Amino acid sequence: MTTGAMPARGASTVMHVRCPDRVPEDVYRQVLEQLAELSPVVQALPPSAALVELKGALRCHGVDARRLGEVLRVRTLSRLGVDVRVGIGPSITVAATASAQLSAPGGVLAIDPEHVTAWLGPLPVGALHGIGPRQAEALRAYGIHSVGLLAAVPPVTVQRLLGGKAGRVAADRARGVDPRPVVPRALPASASVRCAFPRHTLEGSEARAALLGLVVQLGRLLRRRDQVARAVTLTLTFAGGTRWEKTRRLPEASAHDDDLRSMAYRLMDAAGLQRGRLTGIVLKGGDVVRADQVAQQISLDQAREARLVAEAAMDRIRDKYGPGAIGPATAFWHAS
Repeated sequence: MTTGAMPARGASTVMHVRCPDRVPEDVYRQVLEQLAELSPVVQALPPSAALVELKGALRCHGVDARRLGEVLRVRTLSRLGVDVRVGIGPSITVAATASAQLSAPGGVLAIDPEHVTAWLGPLPVGALHGIGPRQAEALRAYGIHSVGLLAAVPPVTVQRLLGGKAGRVAADRARGVDPRPVVPRALPASASVRCAFPRHTLEGSEARAALLGLVVQLGRLLRRRDQVARAVTLTLTFAGGTRWEKTRRLPEASAHDDDLRSMAYRLMDAAGLQRGRLTGIVLKGGDVVRADQVAQQISLDQAREARLVAEAAMDRIRDKYGPGAIGPATAFWHAS
């Protein structure tokens, strides 16, 4: 089922890439950067997948599609320590179905255009990309257990079973028909900072001190980039690998410690730590834009204005003497 030939003129060759589940966003972004080295047409499918149009890339690199998939695996493993599952085919449906057939941690499965129908046919109907659990259950109730059987059923019948549009789409995809193009789409900009505890912590004060330190790091990172965040996400990791994550939008886009701290503390309070054994914290500023794209509101709060002046002064000190030169005493206590 693998291909070593170049695609016909005008034909698409699509790569569907699946990262490990719950891959950290910063690592996912780096995987997207590796994909961009292979082709300029990359469509992010957060939180852990992506599509790549290889039509032009194959001519540029002078190798077949499977080889490009193997190159990607080698790069993500050697550079990022992450393995990926890569499905390749003449359409998004075929490529995504192929990547889902690979077992973790990784692999490459490339399907020739002329073998699509034969390859799809024996697969369980629920394995076809785009068929959800309820749709698969409805089809199986009528004896349609494989993709081949779905392709053999008249499209009008499939429409009666699944509904008009959903039935048409399912009937087409079972026959390997999927005209959707890969549409270049990057992840919205974000900035994140993280910390790990050397031992499991049960102390709320220790967690709060660590969070304050992350607030200072995140604010400085955004200001150095001349960016502001419209949302804040807090992710807590507990012993045993369980995670808690919540996002809230800021009242106004900001990169100031005061605003980030207030929202971060609200998120921490919402987590209700109680006696959870905390192992790590990630604080992320999301929906990030350039600072000059956001109107600056005039503040009549003199205390806040004084804190912003102090913040700018501390940034200059950190630029000159290093990030640890000045900051909240509580955060310094935690770092020590």
